[in-house]
This record gives sequence, structure tokens and C-alpha cells, in this order.
Amino acid sequence: MSASLFFSPGAHAEPAANKPPSAVKKKSAKPKASAAKTNAKAAHKTSKDAPAKPFGERADLMAFAATLAHEQGWELHELQSTLAQARSVPAVQRLIMPAAAGTAKDWAAYRARFVEPRRLQAGLAFWEQYAAPLARAEARYGVPAELIAGLIGVETFYGQITGGFHVLDALATLAFDFPSGRSDRSAFFRNELVEFLKLCRREGLDPLAVKGSYAGAMGWPQFMPSSWNRYAVDFDGDGHANPIQSAEDAIGSVANYLAAFGWQRGMPTHYSVALPVETSARALLLAPDIKPTFSVAQLRENGALPSEAAQEHVGPLAVVELQNGSAAPSYWLGTENFYALTRYNWSSYYAMAVIEMGRALKTMRAAPASN
Repeated sequence: MSASLFFSPGAHAEPAANKPPSAVKKKSAKPKASAAKTNAKAAHKTSKDAPAKPFGERADLMAFAATLAHEQGWELHELQSTLAQARSVPAVQRLIMPAAAGTAKDWAAYRARFVEPRRLQAGLAFWEQYAAPLARAEARYGVPAELIAGLIGVETFYGQITGGFHVLDALATLAFDFPSGRSDRSAFFRNELVEFLKLCRREGLDPLAVKGSYAGAMGWPQFMPSSWNRYAVDFDGDGHANPIQSAEDAIGSVANYLAAFGWQRGMPTHYSVALPVETSARALLLAPDIKPTFSVAQLRENGALPSEAAQEHVGPLAVVELQNGSAAPSYWLGTENFYALTRYNWSSYYAMAVIEMGRALKTMRAAPASN
């Protein structure tokens, strides 16, 4: 992850089962983490941040270790020794900060970061190589193969960019040295640090060696430790759920995650709509943000004109706004499946980028080969 192009740590960082996928609930008009993950390496290498500083036997960290060792029945000295080797990383503190106020949102620019030739070609190769597990995941969980492929492409360029920070450093920094200037999320990251240590013990991973994003997200699907522990599945049959090393496990885990957060088999993600010109009516329709709230009848009562396909939809819909810089915004009706995608990252831009990426891959894959 990096600080560029409207970001925050990603909705899958904080599953909606506990609270909305950002500890600081934000409007979906502000695209988030995954838009910036593609530049994580560059940001990490070129920043002029101060050097990382070892925590050592800092009192608050050692007290945390003592409590955790007691709760889990772990050996205290070993845990304290591991945590003492974590480093407080200024680059992590910088990257976790929100984008500067007043940054213009532009859906076309956001989309272009992902739905572009190199990533599409990588996506086609990924789909070709993993066609069987993608089809199996769709059959089991109901999530279309193109959306699973699109999401992994948006997240990590098909495993090419998974983060260059030591996860222990990132989580310890945000748990114990969370920067001022935004709402304090240290409690969330302390919980993720606990989940990470549990994960490492269960899977036999060296906590000092695992790398990920500046927020502690890992592997092909960029799961936070808590999401890994709850939703990762062994999809390749080797006895371990490991979406860092196994693309098949990533495929199954992404589908399992979306199914757990309400994905409904066969339901479209969105429909087109014309919004009323009257300002107050439009504001009323946009107020719930990406949460599906309105029936088709309620939309029409408030002056919206859903498409013919939307008028056949059964269930609540959200009015989704995508800003286009200085041009007029685009509006869509998001279904409960659109909302499920935003549980992975609290952003309508993110969800639409995944949809567009998947749609482009499916179209390209179906096209006859050129001579």
C-alpha cells in the first residue's frame, strides 16, 4: 500500500462482522487502500522517512506481551524476545495517514490504475492457469470467477505486489506508535497483532520474516491477520490455509470472505439510474451512501428513474455516486452484492474497479483468438 490516490488501510482489514470495515467510518466517495497498494514498493524505497527504531524492551510492549502470554498460555520470555525485535517504522506512520483534504476524486483515473493492459494480460494468464479452482470457487460460494480474478488483480496485481514491510513491524508501529492527526486506531492494530501472532504459531510462520503492506495485510488477497484467521480456507488440499504462498487458497479465501459478508448467488452487482435534478431529493437518496436502503418504489417516489432491469430487482438498493473530477458524477444503483464487495474495502470506487476488471477479463477471455 502507499499513500497515493485516495487510500486507507482497506475494508478487509476490519471485517464488518465486528464493525464497518474501517475503524474510522468514511464515505465511499473516498477510494481507499487498494488503489495505492500498487505503489507500495516505490513509496517504501524512495521516502525520506527517519530510520526504523527497534522497540526493545519498551514498558508498554512488554506489558502487552505479559498479558497476552498469560491469556494464551504462551511462554513469556520467548514472546517478549520476539516483540522486542519489532521496529517502529516512520514510513508506516506516514502511509497510514489519510489523503490530503480537498483531493479531487476521479473515477476514470482510479479505474485506469487497474483496468489497464499489463494487469489485464496478467489477469488472463492467471485465469488460464487457475481456471479449475476459480470455477470450483464459483460453484461452491456463488461468487463469479471474473469477480474473484478481478479482486485479486486489483489487490496485488496477481501476487506481484504484496507489500515489502515486515508485518510485525507494521502492526507494532500502528499498535503502539499510532500517529496523531487522525482518529486513534491503535486498539484495532493491537488486536491484529494478537491475531498475527496466533496465525504464526498455528501455521509455523516466523513472525520476524512475514512481509505485507504498511497496514499489515498479507498475501495474494491482502488479508489482515484477523481475516486470515476467520476466512482463509485450504483450497488446494495441502492441509494449510495459506493465501501468501497459494494462489488457490487465495481464490477460495476471497470467495469465502465475500460469501460470509452476504454475497448472493446470481444477483447483479449494480444497475443504471437517472437521479432527480432537485437538490434535496438527490441528497436524500445519497445520504445512506453505499448501504442498500431503498426499494425500487421508494426510488421512484423520490424522483429517481431506475433502469428497466433495476425495476425487476427484489431487495434494497443503494444510490452510488462516483465523482469524475471536474465533470459530472456517475450514478449507479448498488445491490446487496455491490455492498458485499465494499466489505472487502469500504469504497464504491474499489467495488466498481473490481467489477470492471472482472468484466474486462471475462470479455477478453471470451473473444476469439486473433490470427
